[in-house]
Amino acid sequence: MMTIVKHRKIFFIGSLFLVVASLMAIFGYGLNLGSDFVGGVAIEIEYAGERPTLANLREAVSEFGLPGLVLQPSGENGLLLKIKTLTETEKEQVMTKLALAGEAPFTEDRFSEVGPTLGKELSRKGLIAITLVVILIILYIAFVFRQVTAHHMSSWKYGLVAIVALAHDVIISTGAMALLAHFTGAETDALFLTALLTILGLSINDTIVVFDRIRENLNRHSSNDFAEVVGRSLKETYIRSINTTLAIVITLVCLLIFGPESTRHFAIILLVGMTIGTYSSIFVAANLLVEWEARQRARLSVR
Repeated sequence: MMTIVKHRKIFFIGSLFLVVASLMAIFGYGLNLGSDFVGGVAIEIEYAGERPTLANLREAVSEFGLPGLVLQPSGENGLLLKIKTLTETEKEQVMTKLALAGEAPFTEDRFSEVGPTLGKELSRKGLIAITLVVILIILYIAFVFRQVTAHHMSSWKYGLVAIVALAHDVIISTGAMALLAHFTGAETDALFLTALLTILGLSINDTIVVFDRIRENLNRHSSNDFAEVVGRSLKETYIRSINTTLAIVITLVCLLIFGPESTRHFAIILLVGMTIGTYSSIFVAANLLVEWEARQRARLSVR
């Protein structure tokens, strides 16, 4: 695996391209924030018979031009409507249209409204959760690697490199969500936040496995070549990382193909995040350690 370490700048350029493209998508297209974050109305109905196709239902309510309207299947014959604003008159008109002029009778099972204040509170808690995860990861890695001092690579540097790799994964995953929002109208809801936290957890697990093997090899071998130790560690761990990811990817592909439409975008974001997370663990995080050590060694040699 020395080839990966030797040509690390190629992978850095590839990652930089993906991050820049993702940032352009995020700030250019933006995220279609759902009612979970900006407030809105959710209505769940259950059809007496077979649920009409989503295409027919969307066509039936398209004339109203309702902002942020999302229709999602719920169960076998149910339907979940999410919309940012809805007056009582508009609700009656929409319900009439969804019944397809009486051809598809249904009952209303649930009506809930999330105010802007509650939506902002959920957004705030989501940011706090992600920030807390990042801080705990740094502290955890700093503690676990506290005895690693070889090549002047302190435990904090391992933690910071891991966070850079996680930021790389989150930005690219969010960029994918921005593209979905632009081209398919996908909403950024609580499921997206769940996907991000899942990606963080699985990605840091892969990164820690690689870092832990680097630590073991530093203690086991007296090599003065840090890049060689990292290359050996990658060779010993990359199969495990790829196999673990493939097992999860197979599950997500099944969810994407056979699962309900309401979880489709969730599965896509997890697929992107898992793939990028494995890539960053093998090709980015470990190589960042090598680059940092090489630059540090060069500065010390000048002195």
